Amino acid sequence: MEILTPQAWEKFLNNIPHAHILQTSTWGQLKADFNWTPHFIRHEQVGAMILFRRLPFGLSVGYLPRGPVGRGDWSALWPVVDALCQQERTVFLRVEPDTWQPVEDSFIEKQLPGFKPSEQTIQPPRTIVIDLQPSEEDLLMAMKSKTRYNIRLASRKDVFVQQSSDVALFHQMSLTTAERDAFGVHSLAYYQRAYDLFNAKDACTLLIAYYEGQPLAGLMAFSYGDTAWYFYGASTNQERNRMPTYILQWEAIRWAKAKGCQKYDLWGIPDYPETDLEDQFLDRSEGLWGVYRFKRGFGGEIRRTIGAWDRIYSPIGYQLYQLWTRRRKPPAA
Repeated sequence: MEILTPQAWEKFLNNIPHAHILQTSTWGQLKADFNWTPHFIRHEQVGAMILFRRLPFGLSVGYLPRGPVGRGDWSALWPVVDALCQQERTVFLRVEPDTWQPVEDSFIEKQLPGFKPSEQTIQPPRTIVIDLQPSEEDLLMAMKSKTRYNIRLASRKDVFVQQSSDVALFHQMSLTTAERDAFGVHSLAYYQRAYDLFNAKDACTLLIAYYEGQPLAGLMAFSYGDTAWYFYGASTNQERNRMPTYILQWEAIRWAKAKGCQKYDLWGIPDYPETDLEDQFLDRSEGLWGVYRFKRGFGGEIRRTIGAWDRIYSPIGYQLYQLWTRRRKPPAA
């Protein structure tokens, strides 16, 4: 087993095209401040950052977000992972690969041997990804006409967007959003730490939309490699007719494009096939349905990962953990 330091892990990632931001040591550092312990392991040309969380009686659960990464066969990595999980007394390991559907059945059999599919995902498996390579004018023209109209309406109604470092303001707006839309949100400390860590690497922006000095909406976007992600958004209940969230999202897209990103991931829509999404989005508002109604207007391609897969080390502990998590409110993305 080769355990890497965070610095050695980042050097390894530098040679991996399209590695996901959730596999970076910076993300591991963020999680380390909130009751997770990151481990960075490598076997030949394949590696993974695995997060462990302590349970009672010296046990733990493991989580591998958007990995493994690297060139080669994952199956050679799993014995190394098993050894680490045994060392950490892990009940089970949940893996959410950064792999898009469709894949052949043989892919699962070869790359995830001994894993079982999980209905409980931590990150949203389905999303919308926007290709940022066209011009800004072409990006606008690829949007739904109503979305394009709302972006311009916000500008005409004197809504402006500026970068900010006021994470406390963003968190206050997120509490309003949570109460209005029944979303889970992180603590102020979590948002602040995420902003501080990634902004120091020029990999995060906090954008706030204002009208006459009054904050109306906020957005935190992150970047790594050729991709940017819209992870966190919030809005107040004031002046919603001025469509501040639309111009806010457009400015985030422009920020990502200016950084040289080729893709913008809107991060999270209801996990249904596109035909169902289009048939039902006007009639449904629970969960992420309202979010889909908003995000679909910005164009892009609906994509789905292969979801979550569990490697179980303690069947009884696994069943108890499943029962416990079903009672919890889903966490923010």
